[in-house]
Amino acid sequence: MKVLWLFAHPDRRSLSGSLMTEGLRTLDAHGHRHRISDLYAMKWNPVVDAADYAHDPADRLLVGEASERAYHRGHLSPDIRAEQEKLTWADTVIVQFPLWWYGMPALLKGWFDRVFVKGFAFGLTDPATGRPRRYGDGKLTGKRAMVITTAGARAATLGPRGVNGDLNDLLFPLQHGTLWYTGISVVPPLLIPSADRTTPTTYTTAATRLRDRLLTLPTTPPLPFRHQNGPDYDADLLLHPTPNQPEGPAAHYTAPPPPAHP
Repeated sequence: MKVLWLFAHPDRRSLSGSLMTEGLRTLDAHGHRHRISDLYAMKWNPVVDAADYAHDPADRLLVGEASERAYHRGHLSPDIRAEQEKLTWADTVIVQFPLWWYGMPALLKGWFDRVFVKGFAFGLTDPATGRPRRYGDGKLTGKRAMVITTAGARAATLGPRGVNGDLNDLLFPLQHGTLWYTGISVVPPLLIPSADRTTPTTYTTAATRLRDRLLTLPTTPPLPFRHQNGPDYDADLLLHPTPNQPEGPAAHYTAPPPPAHP
């Protein structure tokens, strides 16, 4: 594998930092290559603005148009181009972050906002049908990703009946609406629960789970998201009704996803 490890935690001495170190050591030991984007250490700028696109601030900023134009003309900010080069090189993306307020840290959200611009991460059209190529068919098709997240909550509370909601539902905007949207296949996430109560024993268990998931990542079946341009959606991109079809995010899987923490 050629892995881009996208890391968003402010302290490399944390549980998250220790797990990344263990993960990178595992990749090295088995002959995989990797590059790292440690967003806090890089002091990554998460804010989209006109300077990203060499855009005249006196003119109205239409982000989609300006970013696509800058991408094709080679005018994107150098920090954005550097991250796009890493992503182009990689065939696998690890997205690692602590689960803060049911989502990823703002710094990481800003990475996707600035790097996944139109023209680079999306914006293809099928010439035969005129339909946009997205949700399983896009600019980044062929790559795969895995989310690794630590959470203070106990595992059961991030399951289907837990008070915090099911983890796959919490990650749906990232896994489905960002990664799958651009064509990246997403394997089930790795949840490290009870992070604030980690002991040497539970750390050993977490590290073992991480190593196992990394080494089996190339052959792990991805989350069974539906393809936009398959038979499941009509011309208005609405699911065709079927008996007993679930509502909400669950409707967009062809089968129930496996639990994040078995």
